[in-house]
Order: sequence, then C-alpha cells, then structure tokens
Amino acid sequence: MGFLSRIASILILLAAVFALPALGREPEKLVWPQEPAPPRVEFVRTFSRAADLGIGKGFFERLKDLLLGEAESRIVRPMAVVARSGIVYVADPGARGVHRFDTAAGSYALITAVDEAPLPSPVGLALGDGGEVYVADSRLGQVFVIRPSAKAAVPLRLDVKLTQPTGIAFDSASGRLYVADTAEHRIHIFERDGSLAGSIGRRGSGDGEFNYPTYLSRTPQGRLYVTDSLNFRVQVFDERGQFAAKFGRQGDGTGDAARQKGVAADRNGHVYVVDTLFHAFQIFDGTGRLLLPVGERGQEHGEFWLPTGIFIDDDDVIYIADSYNQRVQVFRYVGGAT
Repeated sequence: MGFLSRIASILILLAAVFALPALGREPEKLVWPQEPAPPRVEFVRTFSRAADLGIGKGFFERLKDLLLGEAESRIVRPMAVVARSGIVYVADPGARGVHRFDTAAGSYALITAVDEAPLPSPVGLALGDGGEVYVADSRLGQVFVIRPSAKAAVPLRLDVKLTQPTGIAFDSASGRLYVADTAEHRIHIFERDGSLAGSIGRRGSGDGEFNYPTYLSRTPQGRLYVTDSLNFRVQVFDERGQFAAKFGRQGDGTGDAARQKGVAADRNGHVYVVDTLFHAFQIFDGTGRLLLPVGERGQEHGEFWLPTGIFIDDDDVIYIADSYNQRVQVFRYVGGAT
C-alpha cells in the first residue's frame, strides 16, 4: 500500500470514528422558554407539501408526471389551518383553494369550488362535528363547506349577505356557525339551516364593539374569542353571546399587540394569539396575563414571517399558518396547567 493510500485510509477511519457519536445523538429539542426554566412549548415539525407528511403520489399521479413532467402542489400563502384524526386542511389564497393532507389514507388534494372554480381568498376555516370543514372566502363573500372525502367546496345558503367574511368558528353544542364579517365590524351567528340566529357588535371601541374583527375561536365551554384587530385587543363572549372580558393594548413590547390575527385556546384555558407584525404567537392566561411569547422573524424552525391562523387540537398540538414562509409549523404545549 502506497503512502497516499495509507493516508486516505487513515482519514476515512478518523471520519468514521468522529461520526459515531453523532449517529447516536438525538437532535436537541427546540423549546420555549429556554433553560433553566421548565419547557412549556416544544417544536414538532414543519410542512409545505404532502411529501413532508409522508404522503406519496398514487399510480395515476406518477403516470401524469411521467407524461407531462413532474408537478407538485405545495403551500403558497397559508392563512388558516385545522386538523382532526390525521387529516389537515390548510386555507391557501396563493393556491386558490384548500389543501387536504390525509395522513391516515396517504392522500392529498387541493379543494376548490364546484366545477373546479377557484377559491380566490380562503382565509378562515372551522371544523364541524361531522368531519366537515367550513371555509370563509373573503373575496367571494361566501362561506363554503367541504364534506369528508368531497372533491369540491359547496357554498352555504345563508340568510345574510356577507361583505368580507374572515374568521369562522363552529359550536358543536348548538350546531351554530359564527362568522366574522370584517368590513361590517360584526359577528353573525347562523343556525344549521343557514338562518340567522343573531349578530354581535357594531363599529366602535366599546365593550362588544369592533374595529375590523378578524379571527374567531369557540371553546367547548362556550366562550367565543374574537381578535378585534384595529382595536388591538381580544374580546371574549359567553355562551349567550354577551360580552365577558377583553385584553390587549397597542404597543411594540412583549405582551402588546401590533396586528393580531389567529386566536385559539388549549384545554388548560390558555389563550394563544398570533401577531403578524411581531412574527410570533403569544400565550396568555384566562385573565389576559402574558405567560410566554414564542417566535421571531426568520426562516428557521420556530421562526415566522407574517404568520396568521392558529389551530389547537384536543391533544394541545398547535398548528400555525406561517404565511410568507409558505409552510405550517407544528408545536406542542407540554407545560400543563399554569
């Protein structure tokens, strides 16, 4: 064996030795807050396309790629997300539809309106109690429903003509649908048949009044959270639609509000508010006291660029529509009751 060959062999051996510890080392968990404080939130994953969730293409999709060239749908500008039983829906105006990632069945589809008509501005999503998903399209001024396994979103017939529907929430106890009409500064409540059950609010800054409300969240306990965006606060209503509380103020400090969007609550009663201009989400207790901010501007895991919607499932898994990073980030609350 020549001198150069022996040197090459030694270098390969050294590389293998130094690589051994790394092979057995678990990647460090990304958590908030940092040590020595106990972790409350941990990063789980991020996804932008079906393959990121382990969803492969079927035979006919692969055949189409072979004949016409490979094409892959991906998230372009996500605005809202919901998930249940391994199925994730992402509202995406950039793709002019709603992505359905079914990890259980291993399938993917981009849902549009009937006859493949685009959904130009799907910005709000809500889960129904039968597996259906409700979609608010702000440009069309309509609410649609996607039934389980359906290939198209069907418009709902509602008693009230909507101007700019954005946030949407479903109450499984009553079967009622709550829709924020941002341009009208009002929340409409609809029965299952589309008839109007009532409305909340008008333009103003008083309790129960709104200045461009956007996203909604309805808890199993009957509390309705509304991001009252240009009043820079979150308002809370009880099961009868009566004003119950509010928190938030305009500012550029931790706990303040700049441009609030998505809102959700976990099973411990913590309230999560996404702030687009802060590139973060903030966690509050039930009284509006700040508990923890998560995120900053960037493209790494746990960083955001103009995030919008948020969804929290029954296991406290947190989904964030990270709009201008063209992805959904997934976290988990691990801190227990506060």
